Amino acid sequence: MALVTHVAEHRLWVLTAAQSCYVLHLDSDDLLRTAHWGRALTAAQAVSLLDYAPPRPRSCEDARDGLLDLDPDGGLRYGHAGLQVRFADGTRDLELSFTGAHVLQDEPDGAAAELVLCFADAHYPLSVNAHYRVRRDTPAIERWLTLRHTGPVGGAPISVVRADCACWVLPELEDYRLSHAHGQWAAEGTVQRSTLAYGETVLGSRRGVTGHQAGPWAMVDAGSATEEHGAVYGAALAWSGSWQLVAQRLPSGRASLSLGAGHTPAAFDLAADTQYVTPSSLGIYTEGGFGAASRAWQDYVRRYVLPHPDELRPVLYNSWEATEFDVTLKGQMALAERAAAIGVELFVMDDGWFGARTSDAAGLGDWYPNPERFPDGLTPLIEHVHGLGMRFGLWIEPEMANPDSDLYRAHPDWIVHRPHRTRTRQRGQHVLNLALPQVADQVHQAIDTLLRENAIDFLKWDMNRSLTEVGPLDGRTDDGLWFDYVTHLYRILDRLRADHPALRIECCASGGARLDLGILARTDQVWASDNTDAADRRHIQHGYTQIHPAGTMGAWITDSPNPFTGRRTPLEYRFHVAAAGVLGIGLDLSALDEEELARVGELVAAYKRVRPVVQHGRQYRLGGPDQALHAVQFLADAVMNTDTAATNAPAAEIVVLVYRDARRHGQLEPPLPLRDLDPQALYRDAATGREHHGAVLLARGLPLEDLPAGDHASTLIHLRRVGTQESEVEPPTSHDGVSE
Repeated sequence: MALVTHVAEHRLWVLTAAQSCYVLHLDSDDLLRTAHWGRALTAAQAVSLLDYAPPRPRSCEDARDGLLDLDPDGGLRYGHAGLQVRFADGTRDLELSFTGAHVLQDEPDGAAAELVLCFADAHYPLSVNAHYRVRRDTPAIERWLTLRHTGPVGGAPISVVRADCACWVLPELEDYRLSHAHGQWAAEGTVQRSTLAYGETVLGSRRGVTGHQAGPWAMVDAGSATEEHGAVYGAALAWSGSWQLVAQRLPSGRASLSLGAGHTPAAFDLAADTQYVTPSSLGIYTEGGFGAASRAWQDYVRRYVLPHPDELRPVLYNSWEATEFDVTLKGQMALAERAAAIGVELFVMDDGWFGARTSDAAGLGDWYPNPERFPDGLTPLIEHVHGLGMRFGLWIEPEMANPDSDLYRAHPDWIVHRPHRTRTRQRGQHVLNLALPQVADQVHQAIDTLLRENAIDFLKWDMNRSLTEVGPLDGRTDDGLWFDYVTHLYRILDRLRADHPALRIECCASGGARLDLGILARTDQVWASDNTDAADRRHIQHGYTQIHPAGTMGAWITDSPNPFTGRRTPLEYRFHVAAAGVLGIGLDLSALDEEELARVGELVAAYKRVRPVVQHGRQYRLGGPDQALHAVQFLADAVMNTDTAATNAPAAEIVVLVYRDARRHGQLEPPLPLRDLDPQALYRDAATGREHHGAVLLARGLPLEDLPAGDHASTLIHLRRVGTQESEVEPPTSHDGVSE
């Protein structure tokens, strides 16, 4: 079946993705409507949708209000308009006429296609192109808009008040339940599911960064979907700045999701003979509950978002909790030796190595080694780390400047600020105005020089405060800074990666405040939260993996009691929680004795054995973090051999991480049913050698007799498929014909 089918006589387009379909219809007023989003339909089936009676208009309303795929402001439509502009004469309504369509084949084998539907205003110099990309191997549909000011150079600009990437119109459902993530610093990713209220539910960030408080995604179901059953519709935004998602439930009962960059009010000017391309929004329809939806999202991110999806992320050690700002060459070398001894593959020196950075009050902006702490530069430490067989990484925060820094003293006008207003300082620092080209160039040059002069393999790129006093740019009076800041950040990261192809980057924003598909396209992993308490982390990681793969989620083992919460938990429990993502070690290794170091080394080795399955496998949530027993299953049909980099096909591997915070009344845990196994296969426990029938693991479950006693208990179970069971043998019978 073609990815894009045009039925010209009905002005209808059928977009066919894997296990899903999206149908567009252009009505007699050239308004673009969503005719269908859901199960796959043929062209003939899609055309038959037009036989259904259209919504009945009310006397003072447009029946299409809130139900347009391309939703311009104007007419008898009073709901949220995803496209809003203001022309030079003050006119705000848009009257778009259809001017044509074309299909682009993105890939020569026909695995992807892009539909472009073109519109132009009937009077003013504005064209709008709506883009749709579909792929044969994913249910994801990618959408964005291109706005072009078609007037002559020097003409009056058009103010773009709102330009959402997409409005996802949902089909008629029995009810509408909205799922999304909310949180705050150290408490990111709390999943909330609630009935969608009538009117507009607005999620977003006004902070210039994606934000701890909400994630730029949402899922909708009919109110009856479970982890394993039911249809789920989801949409996400690939943007790392301020954003807005409007979930709209109309008086008619229908609903839609509209997503876009920027917040309200944040308008910008579109100059004559220029264009604006919105970020992308992704929409996915799946059946099989929230679990199937998450796996579809994670699979899409691995295939089409991540720069290096096939790589295994290394086990890292980060020096912050061992040293904080007390950084010395000798101390870092000693930590590196201990890290190498326990099997760490990447040593990351955190804050305190640069400029006058002996506290959080100075040094940000001066990206050269502290001359007293590193009189010969970073080379001696880097060579020592590389000599121990590890890669070397650094913490940086290049978007910031302390007032006590050479950069700030030379360029106090380079921070984000407004004239005649107090410059708010948070954490002793200000935000550099990356929207200014000269500032973006300086930031790029500083980090590029650092990388060229030192054999650095990895950067932990941090961003520890939101934007305030966001003012005009170089005489402009619009709000373009909110958009240009992120665009220039992307350009910096893209240039650095192009010029240093071996470099790998971890995104950090005071924890998980910059987690979105836009930043994941330019980094390799994300620091999910500054909260490393394992009991809290289970909740944070549950929210993170709703749409993001575990192989991008940085997770550390840190000391007990936890430095943030003060909670005491066993080392194994902390390890098993961190093993559900990209394992990091944040322990103060200098405080561990030889026996403790050896135990940590055993745990690191255990993680490496299951790492290909965790980082690249399909994830199944077996219960949630609020339940008495919580488990996460990873399954890989074929896994990467870490020694030979070859694929071990066709053996399947399963990793199950089980958590119990408290055992009530001495009750033992029942067996844990697993998911998606071959019922005819045999699976062997890599630790005990015990074999299990796939059908029994699916129906009855995995025995958990070995789960330790006490609070905060956990275990890791690694199963390998070892073949299929023998053919059925008739049971012996007694002389009277009754089975024995």
